[in-house]
Amino acid sequence: MPQVLPPILRLTEDILANGNAASLPALPRMIFVVHGAVTIGAAAIAERSFKADEAYSGEGAVTLKAGPEGATLWRWELIPAGGATNAATNANGMVTREKLSAPLETLPKGELLLRGDSVAFPPGGCAFLHRHQGPGTRCVFEGAIRIDTHGKSTSYGPGGAWYETGPDPVFAQASADKPTRFIRVMILPRALLGKSSIEYLNEADKAKPKSQSYKLYADVPLTTAG
Repeated sequence: MPQVLPPILRLTEDILANGNAASLPALPRMIFVVHGAVTIGAAAIAERSFKADEAYSGEGAVTLKAGPEGATLWRWELIPAGGATNAATNANGMVTREKLSAPLETLPKGELLLRGDSVAFPPGGCAFLHRHQGPGTRCVFEGAIRIDTHGKSTSYGPGGAWYETGPDPVFAQASADKPTRFIRVMILPRALLGKSSIEYLNEADKAKPKSQSYKLYADVPLTTAG
């Protein structure tokens, strides 16, 4: 029996010079504006401009056009099992670099949603030992963070990206001397629409004050499971 490959969650960084444009095929995605501004158009929606710290999400084909100062984008896409993996098509002056691709071997069963948000910590903040109900990829926007999982500790600075399976326990320790924030996209059960996905694993931690805060960019039911 042939092996069934899982879908892939891919994170790329796109750099567009001012006025340059690109088109992307239909895929479930979130596009986060790191710097500058970009106008995004799709068949079902009117063109809309997004500036730094804003994000677009959708599943259809889109066109991108950078604003007068250009744009740097982080683009998360859910690639179907066995699907094409080209990061960009019909790009005019867009430079694309793949940051991280992860096979979603722990993808939940049934109907899914794509959630994109940011997690912010004050200096010295942490996320107690926890897990999530679906896999996802994170990327540091500012500050620095140490991630403890599988018996290993790894530190990430601005632009550093990592993958979390969801069910595997994770402890996160933010920088002691400056605020930290990372952007993440997770693929979750659709039943979690509008609800938290986190589960703290130590009973004593559940009642403790939590230092992290959240900003939601996308919480979108998927019509394709990848």
